Amino acid sequence: MKTSSIAPFFATLQAANPQPVTELAYTSVFELLTAVLLSAQATDVSVNKATRTLFPIANTPQKILALGLEGLEGYIKTIGLYHSKAKHLLQTCEMLVTLHGGLVPRTREALEALPGVGRKTANVVLNSAFGEPTMAVDTHIFRMGNRTGLAPGKTPLEVELKLLKRIPKAYLVDAHHWLILHGRYVCQARKPLCWECSVAAFCDFKPKTVKN
Repeated sequence: MKTSSIAPFFATLQAANPQPVTELAYTSVFELLTAVLLSAQATDVSVNKATRTLFPIANTPQKILALGLEGLEGYIKTIGLYHSKAKHLLQTCEMLVTLHGGLVPRTREALEALPGVGRKTANVVLNSAFGEPTMAVDTHIFRMGNRTGLAPGKTPLEVELKLLKRIPKAYLVDAHHWLILHGRYVCQARKPLCWECSVAAFCDFKPKTVKN
């Protein structure tokens, strides 16, 4: 993607969705951290279904700890890898209580020190909860970065660093959400819907034409 195409690319996405947000349901920073931790290799829909019953009962580190392992697993067993996620979440809650007064820390270093929290999860929390201009590269953003030519790279970190460098500052805080949503619903993995893509004019990808 040409540098001159990047600003209109994001301006078009912004015009269609001026205030993009994550599709994970949450009402506090801790709920967001919990939802993102549970969302690894799972859909937002499946996570929201589980947290819809979990959060009314336990939506603080202290309340999650009070559930215990079996109690917590009972709420999240419909999510993939629920056993390891339950252990990580309990360990994270223990650290939040003992090291951070029950609050979610605002630094990358402290977030990534929590069990089950990697760079991508930390980036989501920093961006969605604290408004930091971070880029959480999931499968959709990795695909978009490479397919569009916006930020080609062989690893998520390479794509992340290129995106942070190429995206204009005015769009950077919301770019993560625009790219995820566009990748999820339009620029899909197997069959991108190029014929209904609002930013196709700026994209390097050329769909194959079907011969009669």
